[in-house]
Amino acid sequence: MTSILTNTAATAALQALRMIGSNMAETQRQVSSALRVQVAADNAAYWSISTTMRSDNIALSAVVDALGLAAAKIDVAYAGMEAVSDVLAEFKAKLVAAKEDGVDKAKIQTELDQLKAQVVGIATSASFNGVNWLNTDIADINDSDLNKASLTSSFIRSGGSVSVGTTGFHLSETALFNANGGGILQADTRKMKTLGGIREYDTYMDTFGVIHMDRENGEQGYYGQVKFDFSGPLAFGPTDTISFDITVDADDPSALAPPHHPGKTTHIVIDRALVDTWLPGANGVISDFEQYTSVLYRALTAANSGATAIGEASPTGGKIPNRIVISTREASGLDGSYVKIENLVSTFGATGNLPMGEGTGKPGSDMKLTFQPFEVYPDGDNRDGVKVGFQFSVNGGAPTTHSFDRAYVNALLGKANGKIETAAEMVTLLQSLLGTDWPDVIVEETGANTISLRTDKTIDRLNGFQTRIGFTEIAVSIEPLAELNFLDIDIVANPDMLGVYLGYIETVSADVIGAGATLGALKTRIDMQTTFTRRLIDSVDKGIGRLVDADMNEASTRLKAIQTQKQLALQSMSIANTSAENIMQLFR
Repeated sequence: MTSILTNTAATAALQALRMIGSNMAETQRQVSSALRVQVAADNAAYWSISTTMRSDNIALSAVVDALGLAAAKIDVAYAGMEAVSDVLAEFKAKLVAAKEDGVDKAKIQTELDQLKAQVVGIATSASFNGVNWLNTDIADINDSDLNKASLTSSFIRSGGSVSVGTTGFHLSETALFNANGGGILQADTRKMKTLGGIREYDTYMDTFGVIHMDRENGEQGYYGQVKFDFSGPLAFGPTDTISFDITVDADDPSALAPPHHPGKTTHIVIDRALVDTWLPGANGVISDFEQYTSVLYRALTAANSGATAIGEASPTGGKIPNRIVISTREASGLDGSYVKIENLVSTFGATGNLPMGEGTGKPGSDMKLTFQPFEVYPDGDNRDGVKVGFQFSVNGGAPTTHSFDRAYVNALLGKANGKIETAAEMVTLLQSLLGTDWPDVIVEETGANTISLRTDKTIDRLNGFQTRIGFTEIAVSIEPLAELNFLDIDIVANPDMLGVYLGYIETVSADVIGAGATLGALKTRIDMQTTFTRRLIDSVDKGIGRLVDADMNEASTRLKAIQTQKQLALQSMSIANTSAENIMQLFR
């Protein structure tokens, strides 16, 4: 059917021409832009991913620039550290030369002063873009938050969030000088004093450069004793005797609740036969205190009295002349440490000054701590901070090991500064450490600056030398600490400290070398991160290309085909319109 109202063939040809035109426009866009996905309408998911990743790649490029800046800072700091190490080697050589007899120490000190100035100059000039890791101004260089330096090292996308990764280290590892002290070439500011009384004294350096640390602190009880000064000679006739009763190891009523054990009592007799046995040839005469000590010892031992006689040691060595001590052996099996001489009788009037009297042993299970406030400091990357350890024992029991650090103190006391500021806080710390293993030890504050550690006398009735309490194996993780300042070295003012200075330079030289190693390791890490980030940028570019780039071979081939289709569609349109022209001929 032919209609003058509807040309179906022309309509079909027109639709085909329109579709071909649309395909040609799309293909020409891909060919001209080289993108298969150029706008969100092309593929919303791929367009979103590619746009996000392009943005991330720009950020990664900024990270590469930041890594370059970090590498420059490290290079400058390392160059300064290496130069300082060389100067310290020269400094050491000068100190060695100063040990030679006859050298002019004043001239050598002049050279040392120049070398010190050189070190200061290197430290202050080792700066890049205003950043100096060798000469710092940190309020507390041991605070791991204040002393941390961060270097941008990565851009991280995780899920829907982004973050910037950093590489950090602590300036306490590299600072030679710090405005508030604590640098490698300055005295360490982390003095922990007596650890709140756990030790008797703080660390100190002697004139030989040796740093001393108090590793033990405790109390030891001593025997019940009666002392006297010998007066003689004592001349025993055939029937002469000196006799007395001796009681050992009775309980101390002033220290213990009843019931009280009365101790062990023994009757002692010294006669001519005993004297002749132990002093043969003396004809019954005890001439001096050493002879009397020997006779008393034999008499007390032979009677199994649980007591002994000895000479009192002199502080300068040997024995104190004429001094005799009668002491319990604490071998009776009783809890006390006590000796009592009574019922003393001499048939010839002389006793050698042996008195009637008593002596009670000192209990060693009670010690007083003199409290000093102190701080448990941070310690570089160790977030728990400096660690303090010790062993504790009572009355010869197996020592138990205990320790605490900054994190422990903060958690226990509800703080953030690691400080133990009062005796009450120190009591809380000691109770938390010792309470489980030593439940019978009482720890309490007895004054603003005094703390008592003692056993519960309702449970522990021991007295004397058999009792002891205290700390051993005391150790602090950061000790020994540097006690000198590099800039204070003066061999003219302190010629006797030359050996100390040499030891100090050896120590800080090792610290400077260690700081250089830290910087070298950091530089290696930054270089590796830079290489990785560049490769990551390339990988992201490839990934984006796989999502949105057009296949140019395919696009150009398709364009050629569409151009041919367009020509055929135009011819089809021409043919479709020919039918209408034939009808027009019929009306002419």
